[in-house]
Amino acid sequence: MKNSIIFGGEGFIGRHLAARLLCDGLQVTSVDLAESDRREGAERRFVAGNVRGELKTESLELTANSSSQLTAHSSQLIAHSSQLPPTIFNLAAVHRTPGHPNRDYFDANLNGAENVCNFARWTGARTIIFTSSIAPYGASEDLKTEDTLPTPNTAYGISKLVAEHIHRTWQAEKPNERRLVIVRPGVVFGHGERGNVTRLYWALRRKRFAYPGRTDTIKASIYVKDVAALLAEMAVRPEPGAFIYNLTYEPAPTITDICATMSKVTGVRLPKLVIPGFLLRAIAAALGPVHGVLGEGFHPDRVRKLMISTNISGKKLQKDGYTLKYSLEDAIADWWKDCGERGLE
Repeated sequence: MKNSIIFGGEGFIGRHLAARLLCDGLQVTSVDLAESDRREGAERRFVAGNVRGELKTESLELTANSSSQLTAHSSQLIAHSSQLPPTIFNLAAVHRTPGHPNRDYFDANLNGAENVCNFARWTGARTIIFTSSIAPYGASEDLKTEDTLPTPNTAYGISKLVAEHIHRTWQAEKPNERRLVIVRPGVVFGHGERGNVTRLYWALRRKRFAYPGRTDTIKASIYVKDVAALLAEMAVRPEPGAFIYNLTYEPAPTITDICATMSKVTGVRLPKLVIPGFLLRAIAAALGPVHGVLGEGFHPDRVRKLMISTNISGKKLQKDGYTLKYSLEDAIADWWKDCGERGLE
């Protein structure tokens, strides 16, 4: 894997993946809408582009026709000096949910999958690593494995499931030559996340957190540095075929486990208050007509999600020889160190 292309490479996971690949001595090109100013993977090569538009190659250049939304710099070689087919990581997606009109999930995630797979055909790429989501499983308390029938109940989950099948079609065209790995991560946390786990930490630190409905809600999760290492390892395994893995600790931690670990590592106070589920449901119902005024943090779907487990199994990952370097406590401690032990960000 001399040359790697990361579509969506300027996002949270993409930056950490680029840093990992660069440490492994690989050439890395990041294709995204705009370049990040974050420090992870700073030596990557950046090309501005939009996967919703057609991605064309000409002598392994990234170009666009007149109707394309792609804005790549002209004559910028994706392959650098190498003429080997690239290894492709497709991380590009519209993913925040709720937060976008339903059409946006399908526009970005389906068109993006089609265009990245076409780019792989044109370049002769034999390996694609695609980051899907646990959203295709749908919302329920039942344990989900990779063999669980997907029953997505959101536009995002549906779009990611269809995108998985678009990638599977690419692999099935040359099943003995092409390698596809689909990963379904739980909540990914770490330096630069700025998402749910970061918000949880600051709510704990400011003494503004109470358990939503119960204390045993399962929240499948994984550290971003482990995700980067796993994706890099999955890309270099030689076996052709289509593979799918959940990415999460096994067993997945509960919200109490996460809060207790944050408390142990960072010194924030462990919460004791539980807000009854019926009260949260009433709040969600009341906020329905006005959530747009209050802000997306008050979206009723977001309130309901707080009480639902993401009960995902990580056993297959272990069974196939993939290991996580960081336990939950190790991960929080490493993240804390990366932030200078001042606060998780």
